[in-house]
Amino acid sequence: MEENPCDTRCPQQMSPASPDVRHQIAALLPRLRRFGRTLARHPADADDLVQIAIEKALNRIDQWAPGTRLDSWMFRIMQNAWIDEVRARERRDQTFLPEEAGAEVGVQDSQLDALAVRRAVAQLGDEQRAAVGMVLVEGFSYQEAAELLGIPIGTLTSRLARAREALQAWLGELPKEMT
Repeated sequence: MEENPCDTRCPQQMSPASPDVRHQIAALLPRLRRFGRTLARHPADADDLVQIAIEKALNRIDQWAPGTRLDSWMFRIMQNAWIDEVRARERRDQTFLPEEAGAEVGVQDSQLDALAVRRAVAQLGDEQRAAVGMVLVEGFSYQEAAELLGIPIGTLTSRLARAREALQAWLGELPKEMT
């Protein structure tokens, strides 16, 4: 009998339920990408963040408790990965890549409004941006978002209130269809 050269940490040795969990993670990709863009501000950084979060989740799939919310677990992994990345960048004193020139050529007014909102959200601090991403973009309840972010609900509501005030100041009055 030949021994398997792969030890218990190899992805092929995951629990029998893991293919189903992997499919569930794949189904979360659009939401993870959206949250990644909320946190990271730039699509390339967001995609890297999603990749890091998925890799961490798959490597630690045995830490997820079946019967609990997989999306919450994934968002928490992503939030922690982002915090790690921000700290690493601060240590390295790196900055994000500049936006490419001409990205707005040929876009319509509604697209310009959406770009203005994205830029305004990108100006928020990391903590406010995460709160906005969880509640206003992903639709989590205040309680769920507070638990995911590991903060009291009062802190979450305070961050959301400050974020809304800042966004309103930067954007002025939004068209009715945007509110």
